Amino acid sequence: MTLKVFLELVEIKAKTASILPCLLGFCFAWYHYQRFEWLPALVFFVAMVLFNMAVDMLDNYHDFVHAVDTEDYQQNTNIIGRESLSAQQILKALIVLVVIAGILGLWLVYLVGLPVLWMGIFCFAIGFLYSSGPFPMSGLPVGEFFSGFTMGVMITLISVYVNTFSVFTWSWSNLLSIWAVALANELWISNLLLTNNICDAKEDEDNHRHTIIHFIGIRAGLWAFAIKNALALMAIAITVLIGLQPWTVLATWLLIPFIIQQTRLLFQKQVKKETFSTAVKILFFGSLTQVITFALGILLEIS
Repeated sequence: MTLKVFLELVEIKAKTASILPCLLGFCFAWYHYQRFEWLPALVFFVAMVLFNMAVDMLDNYHDFVHAVDTEDYQQNTNIIGRESLSAQQILKALIVLVVIAGILGLWLVYLVGLPVLWMGIFCFAIGFLYSSGPFPMSGLPVGEFFSGFTMGVMITLISVYVNTFSVFTWSWSNLLSIWAVALANELWISNLLLTNNICDAKEDEDNHRHTIIHFIGIRAGLWAFAIKNALALMAIAITVLIGLQPWTVLATWLLIPFIIQQTRLLFQKQVKKETFSTAVKILFFGSLTQVITFALGILLEIS
């Protein structure tokens, strides 16, 4: 297996969906608590990326193994069949990634306490149930919610906690504040799976996967994509106005013309190789801008 094939197998291009929420949590921890614990933060970051790679690899593996369309999708579309990869080799790589992530996770529990264990168990469970079991979430109408919440909110919450564990208070106000700041990421990440399901509507039907598009149709899915982009921008503005994020984060609104352009492209054509990237680009530039401007706001306050 070449490096290029491995990176495609773990869907490295989609790792912004986990890395940027993590960095957002680091910014939140410093802005509200003036704390950054470099060792727990580094351990969590590495464990989180490795497990996210394992989840995406497992998703490709299950799509290959359980494909109903064995002639076209299994052999020509799925990377395992297309690149003639060994299923046993994939499983071995999966085990290595999960074991390393698990060991790092236990070390993190030792460093910061049991709450991160329960949050980690939840994320591990969702990660495996996303593509495993008799009814994988990725093929059900709940996939968008769980992927957005787990990666957009839970990663941010854990990254806040590992930096503030000695002073963190488990209260509804704290949790709602973190959720509000992470909401834009949650919506943009859920749009990744939504766009994937829009583009793969026929393929999913052929393979008996009943995603949200099976129930609401492509047109409603497109409008849901657009509405969630608008809600993400509204969430950013509201959290700035109530003091949860520095005023600099409002610069994210400068992306509105770009987001409108990408949304129009998806409305015009729903072809995975051509327009799935619209959701990836909106997530990348939106989340990256939020993190950079958040960090800039912190620097301006310090200076």
